[in-house]
Amino acid sequence: MKQPLGFVDCALPSHVCRLHKSLYGLKQAPRAWYTRLNDFLLSIGFRSSKVDTSLFIFSVGADICYLLVYVDDILLTGSNSFLLQRLI
Repeated sequence: MKQPLGFVDCALPSHVCRLHKSLYGLKQAPRAWYTRLNDFLLSIGFRSSKVDTSLFIFSVGADICYLLVYVDDILLTGSNSFLLQRLI
């Protein structure tokens, strides 16, 4: 570990800063992001899968769309391209 360029203390070149708390609440950020996404998807008509919490299902009549969330990737597929375009 070393001091970042442009912030090197010439009097103490081997010293570094010690963080007492994680920056910006990074430990909870993914959970907060997922909760917000989950709430939004449910509000527009998706329903959460009972088997996999990262799978959301949207159906209109005979047409169906699946949205899968994995870490920082989202996969959207369905039976009707017009419905997919409308959701995007």
